[in-house]
This record gives sequence, C-alpha cells and structure tokens, in this order.
Amino acid sequence: MITAITIALAVILVITSVLLVVLILLHRGKGGGLSDLFGGGVSSSVGGSSVAEKNLDRLTVGLGLVWAASIVAVGLLVSTAA
Repeated sequence: MITAITIALAVILVITSVLLVVLILLHRGKGGGLSDLFGGGVSSSVGGSSVAEKNLDRLTVGLGLVWAASIVAVGLLVSTAA
C-alpha cells in the first residue's frame, strides 16, 4: 500500500538525486571539471578556495544529508508497509 507520504518522499529523493549530480559536477576538481564551463575556474583567492566554493561545499553536504535521510525514511516506510 503506497501512501501519500511515500510518494512525497520518493519525489524528494528524485529531486535531491538530480540536484546532487549537478552540484557534484560543478565542484572544482584537479582538471577543472564542469565548473570551468560556467566561469568557476577564473576566480581563486589567496586562501585556496573562494567563498563561492565554500558555499557550494556546504550546499552539497546539506543536500546529501537530506538525500540520505529521505532514503532511510522511504526504506522504513516500505519495510513497515510490507
């Protein structure tokens, strides 16, 4: 039996999955990655990482936590419904 909560959590899971893929591809790697495509490779500060990169890191970690929590919640709901 699929409830509205399970459907809502599944939608959140799909949206966060797509956003995580995009955010991870925007990170600056050793070769630049896709962040250079959007102008991420031009700015660099003396400290090593810019404010934009730190905010991107924070957003990625936060979204990863939401993604993991939604996986656990969907798993618990499906296992108790069966």
